[in-house]
Amino acid sequence: MSTTRKFGIITLQQLPWNETIKVWKKIESLGFDSVWIADHFVNYNDPTGDWFDCWSLLAGLSGFTKTIRIGSLVSPLPLHHPAQLVRKATTVDHISNGRLEIGIGTGIPGDKGELVYDMINMEDWSPPERVARFEEAIQIIDRCLRQPITSFDGKYYKIQNNPTSPLPIQKPRPPITVGAMGKSMMRLAIRYADTWSSYGGPWGLGPDEMFEATKNRVEFVESYCKQINRDPTTLKKSILVYGSDAQRIFASEENFKEIITKYSSIGFDEFICYYPSLDPSQLKSFETIATEIIPEYR
Repeated sequence: MSTTRKFGIITLQQLPWNETIKVWKKIESLGFDSVWIADHFVNYNDPTGDWFDCWSLLAGLSGFTKTIRIGSLVSPLPLHHPAQLVRKATTVDHISNGRLEIGIGTGIPGDKGELVYDMINMEDWSPPERVARFEEAIQIIDRCLRQPITSFDGKYYKIQNNPTSPLPIQKPRPPITVGAMGKSMMRLAIRYADTWSSYGGPWGLGPDEMFEATKNRVEFVESYCKQINRDPTTLKKSILVYGSDAQRIFASEENFKEIITKYSSIGFDEFICYYPSLDPSQLKSFETIATEIIPEYR
């Protein structure tokens, strides 16, 4: 396992534009390795509230940062045709001078809280179809990012002589993170991704339950890597600190150390935490942790 740990922050896109710029500049100045934006059609906790588009924000905010890696965590396939997503990603990779991380997943189904399907009369695919579509889509994304002309003839997606011009700055392509919780999607992450991203489970799940569920997923990932002869050290493991852990990780240095140590022990080498914008009382501790504690874990 890699001993180099990376730390990133995810921001939600309900803040005013000028405030978001300030937050991103602050995150970069504190030395974080990456900063991410969620990708949903609306905020499903506040559907009529302010909410900006993920990829538009990535393009705009890349101009206000210089070195930090930037990415989507994660872009849901139902909202993005794979060839169109490649065009967005290539554009952002150039605007950011090669700092893009592409996070993709199957998206949240309607019965789990995603509102976009009813809002704009979009088809809510069954779980097997979501995975089948994703397998085709990630192949298209991977190929289009690597080569100037791509054709693909699948069951769900067909592209013919699709150009990628200009190609991305990063070679052979920008890194791909796949968000995966179930075994079918974890298999695809292992086959195609540079990074596998997971989180503990539903927001209301307790920290011990989330940890045990995540530990079981890690064991499956390690086993499947061996099964397909992939060196498990070539797959970065990224955890989105979620639920009750997300609410308390920046409340104190002790909480932060406990959570990072716990998930490091099962092989995670990247930690993505929510920016504490909804709990300003944690901002001072957040800055202390960034400048004094995180360097100890690198």
